[in-house]
Amino acid sequence: MIKIIAILFLGLASGLAVGSGFVAFLTVLGIIPRLTQLSKTMKMIQHYEWAVVLGALTGVGASLRDPVLHIPSFPLIILGMTGGIFYGMLAAALTEVLNVLPILAKRVRLDGEIVILIMAIVLGKIFGSIFQWVYFVHH
Repeated sequence: MIKIIAILFLGLASGLAVGSGFVAFLTVLGIIPRLTQLSKTMKMIQHYEWAVVLGALTGVGASLRDPVLHIPSFPLIILGMTGGIFYGMLAAALTEVLNVLPILAKRVRLDGEIVILIMAIVLGKIFGSIFQWVYFVHH
């Protein structure tokens, strides 16, 4: 009984620590407001916030169980694309807030050619995702 209570306590404490860090990360860097500015959807900021909260809770619930979704392929493609778009926009907002691209462009000596750098990142992400899907998912 003590072992179960200890595991419950450690799980709750770990979850609170990670969740607090995630919220602090989003809050301090202003990721969600910047994302709404980039997408010109400032009046929908509460929807973005609730999407992050519900997504985190859904991810926690899914990680505690091994769900099997009996959904046809087409809706799964749409879900995967919307999730990828969201994470891509979140990553883009993060890199813009932190000024990662100008610093990286200077380091690799592409100061005037930032479009090449962005296209390299985008194409690398696309081909990496396709490789991961083809190699690891279907084997």
